[in-house]
Amino acid sequence: MRFEWDERNMSVSRTDWDRVAAMRDEDIDFSEIPEVTAEQMARARLRVGGRPVPKGKVRVNVLLDAAVVAYFKAQAGERDYQMLINETLKTKMHDRDLEPTLRRVIREELAIAR
Repeated sequence: MRFEWDERNMSVSRTDWDRVAAMRDEDIDFSEIPEVTAEQMARARLRVGGRPVPKGKVRVNVLLDAAVVAYFKAQAGERDYQMLINETLKTKMHDRDLEPTLRRVIREELAIAR
């Protein structure tokens, strides 16, 4: 069993991460987990690395390959190509991080419930 620091509780996590990592999707019982409502989502606060992220946009200067910019301009058509780049980055970010995080949280809660 490996232990990891849990910043929320300022203690060492007692989660058996090897057992959690070995679990299959079919091993998780979702029957007692209520659906998240639109009201709950409206009150949700995005956090990255445990710190809240303000809402809104931030102006940044980024150097991109000319081919990347040309591709997004062509894909955007009448839309703003910068918005399309932003949407693409958000999709990639959520696809990469959200599912493993949700699975980890569900597995931790299930382990506590058992």
